[in-house]
Amino acid sequence: MTERTVLTGARVVLPTGVAEGGRVTIEGDRIAEDAPREAKELDLTGHWIVPGFVDIHVHGGGGASFSAGSAEEALTAIRTHRAHGTTTIVASTVTGDLDDLARQAATLAELTEQGDLAGVHFEGPFISAHRCGAHQPELLRDPDPADVRKLVDAARGAARMMTLAPELPGGLESVRLLAEHGVIAAVGHTDSTYEATLEAIEAGATVATHLFNAMPSLLHRAPGPIAALLEDERVTVELINDGTHLHPAALQLAFHQAGADRVAFITDAMGAAGMSDGMYPLGPMRVEVKDGVARIADGPTAGSIAGSTLTLDTAFKRAVTIDRLPVEDAVRALSTTPARLLGLSDRIGTIEPGKDADLVVLDEAFGLVGVMRKGEWLVKPEVR
Repeated sequence: MTERTVLTGARVVLPTGVAEGGRVTIEGDRIAEDAPREAKELDLTGHWIVPGFVDIHVHGGGGASFSAGSAEEALTAIRTHRAHGTTTIVASTVTGDLDDLARQAATLAELTEQGDLAGVHFEGPFISAHRCGAHQPELLRDPDPADVRKLVDAARGAARMMTLAPELPGGLESVRLLAEHGVIAAVGHTDSTYEATLEAIEAGATVATHLFNAMPSLLHRAPGPIAALLEDERVTVELINDGTHLHPAALQLAFHQAGADRVAFITDAMGAAGMSDGMYPLGPMRVEVKDGVARIADGPTAGSIAGSTLTLDTAFKRAVTIDRLPVEDAVRALSTTPARLLGLSDRIGTIEPGKDADLVVLDEAFGLVGVMRKGEWLVKPEVR
């Protein structure tokens, strides 16, 4: 008979709200119905139990990058983020040569087939040179649907999302192509207008890549993509809650307008996540991390913010202690909403019987003390 473990005494964040002194029963790799049967108990009184975090936009961690084209490096990044509570990961690439990106996608597809990843997100090269951020300008190209299809095919069914600038030639056709193939079309690194963004949404775009960043500002006579993406209920908006990418007021604006059911916190982390300051690669570029902030070290985009060094446990703690979001809203933004966006809400994203036993245990101050993935402790809580 499969071993049962019951986690007791914690505040458990359920789809219906917070259960004080709740019980979570684990049987094998799943959450089970609570039943009077012999089981090991772990008393987590004074702690919180929340669903495992889901990151739909992350480039690396632990000194490793998903763009390296190496399964070993990818697994290093995966292990780093799992240790910080991210039990489901979509690996993001960085703008590069199409053939290189196709090779990276093949490697990441294997890890997806093995269950280590939830898929691949292509960020670039089909983005605006005016808003390229930490992407090499000379490698950018217009989103020709044939090129878009090449990358989707290279991922062998693992392509989950592609960020592109819909105002570029071929942009709308590529959005339609992605939607037809079940790949999320995300608007980002764009110089799009309000009107052009509405067209992209009508064509099938459903995500705003790191809203506010790498796109025109919200102006009263030129609302640009931000207003279009916030106002449409079909769009989920990514936010990087690291205190560097967004002013707290911008985060509050997004939550007020879109609501927690349309916000997905992401890390956009590069290889320095979980590491100290220093020099790191990001695709073909060099990045300097100083005081935890990553910036391009040289070249025409030197000084641009190059992703983050964020992990989602830090984003969660910041959300509830600094941004003063309700814990339930933070759980939606870090787990429930991104799981639904990926089409995985039948397996992950909430604590319910039958779902994967992906859990994060937090102390009273919302510091991470435990991580369980598919019923296995990756970080076991040390409790008295």
